[in-house]
Amino acid sequence: MSTVALTLDEVYQLAYACLSKAGADHANADAVATTVQRAERDGSVSHGLFRIPGYVATLESGKVNGKADPQPELVTPALVRCHGQNGHAPLAIARCVDMLASAANTCGIAALSLTHSHHFAALWPETEALAERGLVGFACVSYMPMVAPAGGKEALFGTNPISFAWPRPNNIPLVVDMATAAMAMGEVQIAARDGHKVPIGTGLGAQGELTDDPREILKGVLLPFGAHKGSAISMMVELMAGPMVGEGFSFEAAEEDNGDGGPPQGGEFILAIDPKVMGGDNWAEHAEKLFEKLEAIEGIRLPGQRRHKMRKDTGSREVNIELVEKLRGLAG
Repeated sequence: MSTVALTLDEVYQLAYACLSKAGADHANADAVATTVQRAERDGSVSHGLFRIPGYVATLESGKVNGKADPQPELVTPALVRCHGQNGHAPLAIARCVDMLASAANTCGIAALSLTHSHHFAALWPETEALAERGLVGFACVSYMPMVAPAGGKEALFGTNPISFAWPRPNNIPLVVDMATAAMAMGEVQIAARDGHKVPIGTGLGAQGELTDDPREILKGVLLPFGAHKGSAISMMVELMAGPMVGEGFSFEAAEEDNGDGGPPQGGEFILAIDPKVMGGDNWAEHAEKLFEKLEAIEGIRLPGQRRHKMRKDTGSREVNIELVEKLRGLAG
């Protein structure tokens, strides 16, 4: 695979230019470009510049409102609701975090219902933002049917990611971010693009056969991680990010989508908990005992540590050259 080195500022500027050219105003283009830049910075290639063509497609097709102006509202002391105005999710999330955190500080626990938005990014930015404010965060979002329930061969669930973040005073937060599919679709797409195989169990080919060829999986279906266990968690996400917040299931999103290749309309559920209110003054010290035990085991790395290690490197990032050329064309 041929690559070209881009500075983090160049990553942002390229993403911003593509989004602006496609019709996004400054606030929306800035929010998405910042999200993409942070993904490239942290090594999450499948949520970086790789996503920009999909973002652009939704703007050009008119599915996404590039001038969305989402305004969160506090509907109860512990519940924040935000109508995304059919925009890309990063702007709405950025505007909701402080209100959600304040509600959790007041009540001990608070939730956010984000609807009518188009989520195409990783979930760690929102949960990590809560952890940086001293709160435990949990988030989940459904997508489009790409994953067969355990025992099945036809897609019903989305990749349905979940994220969990735990604050660690005087240390980086512990942040878990994972698809409930055996592999995120973006990672399968990148493996197909770059000619890499994937582990058996990732998905099925068009005829329902197990395969390690990502190109065949793209013709077939992904599988849940851990068989019935991952399938059950994916079903939980469908309910939490669907009816729980007043949005649809993945299969309903597909029925309404225009097929432009970008993210469908959907909802996100985010929970924020104040651990001091829930667990008392010793919550942080007690949690560190577990982390110390884990880090004492050879070969163990806590979730989020690799991301933060890469974040310290402010140098250039290697990006697929064909993708960069495509984006420069989109940027005009």
